[in-house]
Amino acid sequence: MSVGAVHVIILNWRSAQMSLRSAEAAVIAMEGIEGVVSLIDNDSGDGSFEEMSRVAADRGWTAGGRLRVLQSGHNGGFGAGNNAALRVPTDRPCDLVLIVNSDAFLEPDTIARMRAHMLTHPAIGLLGCRVVGEHGNHHTTHFRFPTAASELEDAARTGPISRLLARHVVTMPMPPFAAPVDWAAGAALMIRRDVLDAIGGFDEAYFLYFEETDLCLRAAKAGWPTHYLPDARVMHIGSVSTGMREWTLPPDYWFASREHYFRKNHGRAYAVAAVLAHLAGLTVRRLRAIRREDQTMPKGQARALIRHALAPSRPRQIFRPGDRP
Repeated sequence: MSVGAVHVIILNWRSAQMSLRSAEAAVIAMEGIEGVVSLIDNDSGDGSFEEMSRVAADRGWTAGGRLRVLQSGHNGGFGAGNNAALRVPTDRPCDLVLIVNSDAFLEPDTIARMRAHMLTHPAIGLLGCRVVGEHGNHHTTHFRFPTAASELEDAARTGPISRLLARHVVTMPMPPFAAPVDWAAGAALMIRRDVLDAIGGFDEAYFLYFEETDLCLRAAKAGWPTHYLPDARVMHIGSVSTGMREWTLPPDYWFASREHYFRKNHGRAYAVAAVLAHLAGLTVRRLRAIRREDQTMPKGQARALIRHALAPSRPRQIFRPGDRP
């Protein structure tokens, strides 16, 4: 395995032009660094794979094996798509993997900064970086692990409860320098290959959301902490493939992923407690809405939480890097 070699993975789903833009930024950021960029289509079925293959070849990215265009063959979600890229052997064995969203654009020195930090801090298992929006606004992408207490706080969204449960609030202030966090979002997440060898890849029972939270938790339990590096930056548009900006209520797969996370990592009883805590918080919020203090009360959220709490558990679907389909 090549020390410091980086395997960048960009997963596309029906956003070929955006993914190509992300790939171009990755190719530039990989200059002078050993490794490869994998641009993988997650069975879009809209001609994305063909378009990305043609453009990548026309621009010379595939020459010399610096970039390859792959096809997952099945849309099993975010984790499954990235796992599919990990399953395909690289010409240069890489000991660092960088997951990049298709609507995230690395700055020219981002990979070099993240790579250097991982090489000088060998005990770190995963590394997130600073994420900014199109206009330079900061995106919070470093968090605490969700708990029943955080479910109450997040649902209630009222000052007294948030102050009481401040240690459990999932979102964290941005540290001014590199620091440990519970988990970092997958907009640009570097993972040591040794971590994947030890704990496996993404759990494919998550279609979308909570998969990187789960990965960071499993890594932490195995002795591999996650850190956040504000000196490395990526610009992230956000929600291009999912349409999250237009959500009034998260889709079913968000609730399914949330329920799977709590059951898998804390047990069925704790998952029920998390639902009850969230419902209690929603009750507080509803009372505020009645008093016209809160006009953002989500409709249908309690029903969705209860429905998924009553659903059967999902089997864990974790592959080892050496596995083949």
